Amino acid sequence: MAAVWQQQVFALDARYNAHRAPNHPNFRTLYIRRRNQLLREHTKGEDSLVRKQYLKIRSQLLQQRYGVSCDQSSNRSRSISARSSSRISESPEISRFPSENNFMNEQGTVVPTKQAEASRAIVGGTTIAENYAFVGVHHIFDQHTAGVTMLKFANNDRSRLCCASFDGTVSICNVTATPPCIEVVLKGHKKGVTGCDWSVSNDLMVTCSLDTTLCLWNVVSQKCLRIVKDQMGAEMLSCLFQPANNNMVIAGNSRGMVEVLNVSTGIYPRGGSSKLGGKVLALACDASGQLLWAGNNKGTIVSFLFDLETGRLSKLRRLNVAENCPITCISWRAWISREARDPTLLVNCAANVVCLFRVVDKEGSLQLKRKFSIRHKNYLVRSTFCPIMSFRQGACVVTGSEDSCVYFLDIEREEKPCVNKLQGHACPVLGVSFNYDESLLATSDYQGLVIVWKREKPPNNSPQQAT
Repeated sequence: MAAVWQQQVFALDARYNAHRAPNHPNFRTLYIRRRNQLLREHTKGEDSLVRKQYLKIRSQLLQQRYGVSCDQSSNRSRSISARSSSRISESPEISRFPSENNFMNEQGTVVPTKQAEASRAIVGGTTIAENYAFVGVHHIFDQHTAGVTMLKFANNDRSRLCCASFDGTVSICNVTATPPCIEVVLKGHKKGVTGCDWSVSNDLMVTCSLDTTLCLWNVVSQKCLRIVKDQMGAEMLSCLFQPANNNMVIAGNSRGMVEVLNVSTGIYPRGGSSKLGGKVLALACDASGQLLWAGNNKGTIVSFLFDLETGRLSKLRRLNVAENCPITCISWRAWISREARDPTLLVNCAANVVCLFRVVDKEGSLQLKRKFSIRHKNYLVRSTFCPIMSFRQGACVVTGSEDSCVYFLDIEREEKPCVNKLQGHACPVLGVSFNYDESLLATSDYQGLVIVWKREKPPNNSPQQAT
């Protein structure tokens, strides 16, 4: 309980921090770091009544001092699965989704296997909520002067975190160093950076920008190896390495084009471009690299077949998720739980929802499995699957939100799916990323602050961490 109370006080201070020393952003960051340190060091042994009174009095004092109300009590009671009186209403477009009940009747429910029951016994019956008790602040980074649009930990790496920012820079941080530090700030783009991705071996990084360019970086030498302009001269809004061939990068631009680039030669291969329309904000590939999904600002997701030899793209299926509600993030996962293979897309849609779609065939067709209400209408909010496939019953995803909170959602729980909510940002939360063993979670916001969270208690050992 002490850890939860510390987070509530930290969140309260963070919300008022925007009003504190408005002309001195460095002071504000130092202040909030010091507050976090003091909370960790001086709250042991206090009873719950004292903590409750302290939180109330501090809220009143801050409100009087700055003349504004940033009281989070109403937000604290509002979870994604909250009662109908406090739920975020869905937009009219969402009513066009097929019903979950119909979908489950057609596809059948997943039945636990004997092997899965035996596996759960290994972890001693601990719950998803206990496993994802992220409440402690590990570190705060403030090197960026504008929103951090995307966060991404290196592949199979606990330490290196990439932060892409609207200030035109990309930073790589070592979050497990003592103390955590910024290893390098990559400067090459002239406008805001909109996307980034690590190569499979983490030796290369690709970034894209509103300056109409894509940059390839050598992570070891910290040098830019290649700068390639968009073939249409358009702003580049999304990018990722082709998972089966890291010589190729897939990008999406502001003129609705999905493009393939050979970064070894700097050439766009013939047949490697396909028109989606709108602005291509989100991309995701399956593990084979043969299926690609792209989402735009019109609320549409299109699947493509990727020819690994030539880089040619062929359109497959189109799904209109919500009319004129941007698709801001797409993530692919082959397995949700240990019960059965279940290829799935996690999609952020700016219609105040996070959607879970099942991939139902080899053409990448999608059917709705679940949807969850969050605050998301105006910003590039992102989400992620939790990387470890747990022995526990249930499966978890994490999403940012425009109400300044981070939500952990159990996607297999029918009622009250929110198992944890992190409060600490003072503005919309854009990026979220786990390191590979889930010991740390990084979140970023519209003002450029990056918070690295740690578990309240470490997860059980190796058996549940197998993938």
